[in-house]
Amino acid sequence: MKNKLTHFLKQTTDSEQASGKEKKQPSKKIGFIVILGLVGILFMIISNVLKPEEEVQPVPYDDSQLEISEEAASESAGGEVEDLENELGEQLSSMLNQMDGVSETEVMINLEATSEQVYEKNRTTGKQTTDETDRNGGSRVVEDQTDDHQVVLYRQGDQETPLLVQTKQPEVRGVFIVAQGMESQSMKSQVIEAVSRVLDVPSHKISVMPKN
Repeated sequence: MKNKLTHFLKQTTDSEQASGKEKKQPSKKIGFIVILGLVGILFMIISNVLKPEEEVQPVPYDDSQLEISEEAASESAGGEVEDLENELGEQLSSMLNQMDGVSETEVMINLEATSEQVYEKNRTTGKQTTDETDRNGGSRVVEDQTDDHQVVLYRQGDQETPLLVQTKQPEVRGVFIVAQGMESQSMKSQVIEAVSRVLDVPSHKISVMPKN
């Protein structure tokens, strides 16, 4: 009886160990797959980090393309110029009213239609010389010169933008001032000189009249 019990316990222990080994084998496979997945993700992260950034390369920009972009910009520039005219007029009127003998000043300033935008350009010049000989044995030298300007365009991703160097504010075309106290010629001269210096505009573009 004792031998049978010992044999039974041995069989039970052997079966449990065998089943334990079978259970451990899938866990090893799963662990190996997880490690491979982590290694793959690590390689993807490293490749993205070490990937060089796309450099911004200047490319030639045709003048016709520049005209199209300027036309699009001029649509919004018209309203900006009008706002600038009103702002300058209000500031100038406020300053003139502080002059001794000047009051109730109204100012109208007329600016150029748009501001001037200056773009960076690449200039290419060429010269070609040709020796020509006619039927009578005479010869002449023909020179052909070329001068080409192309606006520099910076490409970044899918966008292309001309390289803007400077934006010049619209020039003053004329100034008209109506105010009390302008009956005196000397007072008119003082106002004209002050406006000319402030707006950097010649005196012949400034008109000053007395207010009724």
